[in-house]
Amino acid sequence: MKIAVGSKNPAKIKAAETVLRKIGYINELIPLDAPSNVSGMPFSDEETIRGAMNRAEYCLTQGDVDIAIGLEGGVTETPHGLFLINYGALAEKGKKTIVAGGARIKLPEEIAARLRAGEELGPVMEDYSKIKNVRTKEGAVGIFTHGMVNRDEMFMHIMKLLVGQRGDWHD
Repeated sequence: MKIAVGSKNPAKIKAAETVLRKIGYINELIPLDAPSNVSGMPFSDEETIRGAMNRAEYCLTQGDVDIAIGLEGGVTETPHGLFLINYGALAEKGKKTIVAGGARIKLPEEIAARLRAGEELGPVMEDYSKIKNVRTKEGAVGIFTHGMVNRDEMFMHIMKLLVGQRGDWHD
């Protein structure tokens, strides 16, 4: 069975591969550059969910893929401030797409203000942290939790929720 992950981002690939390996099911994992078809900085739960679903569902149209994973990060405004969010989707031919959401963390106001002004999180975090390619490494969550939770771990949680909902991997 071929499984695709709709990203070339190392943190997302690592999350998918780690969880699939842990359950003893890694046959062939294919990273694909899948479009989210949402804004570069998804700004709501709905837009972030849609991005994850679009990535997964796109992968099913690419060659001989049986199962596809889409992982998407975004932000959402709450009465308490702007929160970092993430979602995942698992798409399989002939079945309804499964969706799961993960951890949330409030962003500092100086970051939130820049995102509300139209900037994307990746470049803002590089400027803030003085670390290149934050989105492929620890991510904003890693910066703001002082490494207690990194981006790949955040997506691993979502992967566990997705594969857990799917059930038996030996169908």
